[in-house]
Amino acid sequence: MGLLRIMMPPKFQLLAVLAFGVAMLFLENQVQKLEESRGKLERAIARHEVREIEQRHTMDGTKDVVLDESDDVVIIYNRVPKTASTSFTNIAYDLCGKNKYHVLHINTTRNNPVMSLQDQVRFVKNVTSWKEMKPGFYHGHVAFLDFAKFGVKKKPIYINVIRDPIERLVSYYYFLRFGDDYRPGLRRRKQGDKKTFDECVSSAGSDCAAEKLWLQIPFFCGHNSECWNVGSRWALEQAKYNLINEYLLVGVTEELEDFIMMLEAALPRFFRGAAELYRTGKKSHLRKTSEKKPPTKESIAKLQQSDIWKMENEFYEFALEQFQFIRAHAVREKDGELYLLAQNFFYEKIYPKMN
Repeated sequence: MGLLRIMMPPKFQLLAVLAFGVAMLFLENQVQKLEESRGKLERAIARHEVREIEQRHTMDGTKDVVLDESDDVVIIYNRVPKTASTSFTNIAYDLCGKNKYHVLHINTTRNNPVMSLQDQVRFVKNVTSWKEMKPGFYHGHVAFLDFAKFGVKKKPIYINVIRDPIERLVSYYYFLRFGDDYRPGLRRRKQGDKKTFDECVSSAGSDCAAEKLWLQIPFFCGHNSECWNVGSRWALEQAKYNLINEYLLVGVTEELEDFIMMLEAALPRFFRGAAELYRTGKKSHLRKTSEKKPPTKESIAKLQQSDIWKMENEFYEFALEQFQFIRAHAVREKDGELYLLAQNFFYEKIYPKMN
């Protein structure tokens, strides 16, 4: 465009700028149409897959069978972006055939973590009454949803993983620009922007602003409006409450192997073989963000001055303390290896006595 300004009269420069603007609008419109077409295709494929499974259950004569208690189980992993969720989810996919359960991805439009009220009702109904998909492992970037308020008799089991808030933000920042080694050819939203995270912080850019740290708290807080008010103390306390009362186990990215080991011990119906697969499988560290540069101490210190970081970090430290407490009562270390403790209770003094 600079060359055009030099060589062309002002009138033609204006026409060229207008033509360029029209061309860009046309391209944006075409991209939007392609995205809509892709979304429709994905939904059509998903519906076809569901019909196939339901038909298979009908042919097998299992559609109306009462589920065994061990099979009437649903796990929801409402995964937070950039917390090693793909690595963990792929373990679930690798084990589902062997351990005989279904894995379903909750694909929300534009990865919006908040569902409409009508979608909440549909989702709760699907999860609780969809016998063909039980036992089931659901995963997706969705905020916590309280099944109790919908009057269901049996709630799903929630699990999750969280990460140091600044490390998560740095990973997401570079992921939007350079992608990862999972799908290296996929064009990312910020592709072409070469600015480092440190440069973004020093120039007060929006993609590295402290407000972008506000994600793990609302994911655990849920679908209340206050959960998404950045810096809400109520949201932080609600997230803590839900973590303690609604989640079976919440791990941390930095200790993912221990999280997987404890899940295998607690839920072998789903995770039998998970720890060994994580240690030896090719997918254990599947997704690594490309071109990621660690932030400087100055950038970290600047973010740590914000109240938002202090709250997100408080939540992270709270989750880490709970995880380490549970781990301390579940495993022991010997020669650098972790071992699960054997059952540490038994029953006695059982009355009335049998004759």
